[in-house]
Amino acid sequence: MNYRVKSLLLLTLLALALAPADAQRRSKAKKKAKPVAKTTKKTTASKTVSKETVKPRPAEAADTQMRDGLGDTTAPRVVTVTSAFKPSLRSAAKINFTAASPLVDTSRTAVLYQIPSQNLLFSYQPVPIKPLALPVDTGFNWQNDHFVKFGVGNFNSVLGEAAFSFGDGVKNSTIVHGNFETAKGDLFAQQYGNLGLDITSVFNTANHNEWTAKAWYKNTTRYFYGFEPSTLSFTKEDIRQRFNNVGIELGLRNKAANAFRITYAPKVNLRYFSDNRENKELQAILDAPLRKQFGDHVAIDLGIMADLSNTSIRLIPNSLSLKNNLVYVSPSVQYNSGAFRLNLGIRPSWDNGSFATLPNISAEARIGDAGVVAEAGWIGSYQKNTYRTLSDYNPWVGAPVGLLNTKINEQYAGLRGSAGNHFTYQARLSFLRLNNQPLFPNSGGDGKSFTVVYEPSMDIVQVHGEVGYTLQEKLSLLAGITYKQFTSLQQYEKAWGIPPLEVTGTLRWKLLKDLQLKADAFIWDGSHYRDRTGSTRKLDPAADINLGAEFSVMPKLNLWVQLNNVLNNKYRRWNQYEVMGLNVLGGIVYSFR
Repeated sequence: MNYRVKSLLLLTLLALALAPADAQRRSKAKKKAKPVAKTTKKTTASKTVSKETVKPRPAEAADTQMRDGLGDTTAPRVVTVTSAFKPSLRSAAKINFTAASPLVDTSRTAVLYQIPSQNLLFSYQPVPIKPLALPVDTGFNWQNDHFVKFGVGNFNSVLGEAAFSFGDGVKNSTIVHGNFETAKGDLFAQQYGNLGLDITSVFNTANHNEWTAKAWYKNTTRYFYGFEPSTLSFTKEDIRQRFNNVGIELGLRNKAANAFRITYAPKVNLRYFSDNRENKELQAILDAPLRKQFGDHVAIDLGIMADLSNTSIRLIPNSLSLKNNLVYVSPSVQYNSGAFRLNLGIRPSWDNGSFATLPNISAEARIGDAGVVAEAGWIGSYQKNTYRTLSDYNPWVGAPVGLLNTKINEQYAGLRGSAGNHFTYQARLSFLRLNNQPLFPNSGGDGKSFTVVYEPSMDIVQVHGEVGYTLQEKLSLLAGITYKQFTSLQQYEKAWGIPPLEVTGTLRWKLLKDLQLKADAFIWDGSHYRDRTGSTRKLDPAADINLGAEFSVMPKLNLWVQLNNVLNNKYRRWNQYEVMGLNVLGGIVYSFR
């Protein structure tokens, strides 16, 4: 193509150069001859332009031959221009897109889950179901629910419970809960009554702080019906044991660490406790945990706890004032890498002015990928003993004439973890040394009340285990066992009033959409006791099994039935105090939505 273009340009320049000479020749020829005719021939591949002249006369032909022989360039010539160039656009290349499927990602992301152990702490009576404030969740609209529960049964049993919720669930929420329960057994004054009312409010502020306020009132009434011999004569007023417990609690916590990566949760608690014999107790508690995070793995804890109480015991002629103050701080350093956690700290304590430094060391390590966690530690702590806490443990305790706090030193090792998606477990072996542990022997005379004595030092070898199985919200099974062996008592013969073996279990099973079953089991070996004559004996083992069911009959109305002490076992948890037999209760639950 380039060669043809160059040839065309060369011929064009040659034609332009010969044009003036040809013009002169034609001007001369016009004078001698007539004008010639012009014919143009066209083809698709080339252009040819020819000039034809009329045959000359003989004289003119001779002149022409003479000029040709002499090389005269002025004679007419025929110029033929041939061009094969045809302008055209170059074919454009078309862009084609070929769809290709993405490569399959065969890599797997390892995800570690930390499943907390479910500690089982059961009382000796079935724990009633109480509504709790739910954490704020933006995934659903808050709805205030209310319910009323009522039931009756044998032993003149009457039970009532109600709960009401208020607020928007985002900025604030308030739960009001109340309950009462009464029952009367076959023995003289074998009856009890419980009445309670509590209000819990949660307020969220704009700076990610949460305020919690709680107020409560509890009243319990018992009778010292366990006197011996049973032929003794008492009025109910003489043997009535009534306790009143009033308190208020105010707390503040930041739901997320602040700019300095500090989290805090201080709490103040005020309690007033009294009985029907003009004995009273005032208690103030300040608990202020504080944590500072350094990086992703290291944190420093600094907790301060102050528990101050003053108990007034009415005696004749003068009342007895018992001051019991406990203060300690808990500085510690924590390292947490996910698979390993270590806590190193101490706990300087002041127990009624007596100083002691307690250890606060614990470690946890994850073993392999099976979800097993090994744990070990050396922990020191105090158990605050007040008139209120002693009466909660033993409802027939007499007014104490002395209050000492129990110092606990525990060294432990164990395993906990999960197997599969539903099964959890925990096992722990502990060696404990307890100083000033309260024991409960029967008082002298008729033995209807219990006095409080303190064992200066005792050692305990404790084995504890827990298992749990959970299947969504349909099935929940928890069971625990605790065995204690008491040794090295310095002053008293046995650990009066403390069971050496306890087995607890609970089952919640949603069998159908509108039918839920539940069961509770409490089994323990009888504890040692000192009777009214001063002899040490041992109670028989006991078992208490409770069954219950609740089913719907209307969208807002449920029926329920509860069977307590199904085995009708009239055992004795405390010496001289026989429990009621089989107790059957039934009633309704109405929900306001």
